[in-house]
Amino acid sequence: MKFLDQTKIIIRSGNGGAGCVSFRREKFIPYGGPDGGDGGRGGDVWIEAVDGLNTLIDYRYQQHHKAGTGGHGMGQNRHGADGQSITLRVPTGTQVLDEDNETLIADLSEAGMRVLLAKGGNGGFGNAQFKSSVNQAPRHANPGLEGEERTLWLRLKLIADAGLIGLPNAGKSTLLRAVSAATPKVADYPFTTLHPHLGVVTIGESERFVLADIPGLIEGAAEGAGLGTRFLGHVERCVALVHLIDATTDSATEAYRTVRHEIEAYGGELAAKPELVALNKTDALTPAEANRKRSALARAIGKEVRLVSGVSGAGVRELMNEIAALLRARRGEETQARTSPAGEWAP
Repeated sequence: MKFLDQTKIIIRSGNGGAGCVSFRREKFIPYGGPDGGDGGRGGDVWIEAVDGLNTLIDYRYQQHHKAGTGGHGMGQNRHGADGQSITLRVPTGTQVLDEDNETLIADLSEAGMRVLLAKGGNGGFGNAQFKSSVNQAPRHANPGLEGEERTLWLRLKLIADAGLIGLPNAGKSTLLRAVSAATPKVADYPFTTLHPHLGVVTIGESERFVLADIPGLIEGAAEGAGLGTRFLGHVERCVALVHLIDATTDSATEAYRTVRHEIEAYGGELAAKPELVALNKTDALTPAEANRKRSALARAIGKEVRLVSGVSGAGVRELMNEIAALLRARRGEETQARTSPAGEWAP
């Protein structure tokens, strides 16, 4: 299935049904009076986040979505049927934006969240609603109200616990293959990953977390170079970032600073997320060379640097355990913040 994380849709709720002008006609009842029924209400347009989906491709080829029109009122005070509502089912993590692609309407960050996008029009009153002591035979009824039509953007931000970032060909896809059942494309040239991949990493018997492989960034990505920063939105929801650097590159420090610059230029609080830095592809170096590069990089950036190899598996288990420990600590802090009692009230 093709991955698609952004698309435009056009929705329209249903029109309300028209009211009916009718008079009671029965044998031996010469003055039956008005009995025109009301029109039915137009259908609504809803959007719902569901599990089991990870792409918006269904809305790429079907962009127009319209709810049902309400039925017209009928004689004998019969009410028109309500129009059929429709529900757009999207992956968890989808955002709904207005036509300007900037104004956020809804953020479906949890499965089961359901939002009303367009309300159906009300049905019109039949002539039975207008009868009174001074107007005993009204000969008019209301038409139904029109539904709403809106142009919206759907933008998917994958739900992952940790995200792999780095320059192209840093070994992110190889590492994801080594620690999960995901099968991203792996090759010896840049930009083999053209869209994000998710993998489930199992730690022990009962602990798991979701790791996202994000397409590589290059210098100038914030201005649109390469694949740009389009896919960085998928790591906005991550708890932590794992920054992989190719250990065989001439300047690991320059590679680190290039990616950090693009993350800071992107914004979205990405730069403030916890970051684990690791030198990858250490199987291509001698232990002495790997340790020398690690020490130089650690001094330059002021952070701890790990040595890993997605091919040989060296250091991978330790890195995954460190990610899991970081996630546990962050979740514990969030749980404590939600359950801690509020401070004493003061005027």
